[in-house]
Amino acid sequence: MTEIRDDFDLDPRAFRRALGNFATGVTIITAQSSDGDIVGVTASSFNSLSVDPPLILWSSMKEAKSCPAFESATHFAVNILASDQIDMSNHFARQQEDKFAGIEWEAGIGGAPIFPNCAGRFQCESYEKVDGGDHWIFIGKVITFDDFGRSPLCFHQGSYSMVFSHPGSASNAEEGPAHGATAGRISNHSFFLMLSAVRSYQAKYRPKLETLGLRLIEARSLLVLSDQSGLDANGLVMHVNAPITEVHEALENLIAQQLIVPSGDSYRLTDDGRAMATQCWNLADAHAVEAFKEFSDEQVANFRTVLRGLIEN
Repeated sequence: MTEIRDDFDLDPRAFRRALGNFATGVTIITAQSSDGDIVGVTASSFNSLSVDPPLILWSSMKEAKSCPAFESATHFAVNILASDQIDMSNHFARQQEDKFAGIEWEAGIGGAPIFPNCAGRFQCESYEKVDGGDHWIFIGKVITFDDFGRSPLCFHQGSYSMVFSHPGSASNAEEGPAHGATAGRISNHSFFLMLSAVRSYQAKYRPKLETLGLRLIEARSLLVLSDQSGLDANGLVMHVNAPITEVHEALENLIAQQLIVPSGDSYRLTDDGRAMATQCWNLADAHAVEAFKEFSDEQVANFRTVLRGLIEN
């Protein structure tokens, strides 16, 4: 039995990293304040609460600049992002003067902005605000909703992810002509093959990174900075496939480990950081050799040519 200690000394960074094991969806919460200002923030804290009455919740840091607007708003909207809306997620996670400039949206109930092409949307009446430590928990009563059925954007261990059916699930285990036809198409579709290959590659790569005491996003940041020194957080986002908020947290962790130092808005490796980046490159190279050992040099070269072609197109 685990002993419960009253003097438990919690490391905030380690706590956040442990919480990262729980995969979540990604949303943009919007509202119009009592002063008429519109606000929008990227949040993964959205969850269902009740069916009768229909209640949902999400939470915001009390110190967030947008928090007073949500406190005064009579309504708010939850825009559940689809898997192709990473740019939207990153955009609304950044601090900027006008987040809605150049963004397609329309006013929903109570003036809360709603976005097209989402996986789903919930428009809510502000129902209750609950004290949750350093966060306010906002509970909303759903007035109307949209279910577009698009594949949702997910977030897990500091990186964006997508949803796929587990191979051991009952739906995948069922036999029948319809299932067999679908499985056959997926197993031969280039898009699904690429995604399956990446998942398989990373599943064997992540445990190796743990021996270095790094998360995937931290290792990626070191690798990118060792190759392109002087990038800022927004520059790193383009390479590490993670929300800007998680990139900032990864950078804080790396600074705490004295692996990088800030230089204005950008970052550079310390001597220890360069040594760690070398270890990461060695590990990545060794894993690549192991992963591609069954293929000829010509096949690997053709594979890289195809990947570069897809990126350029």
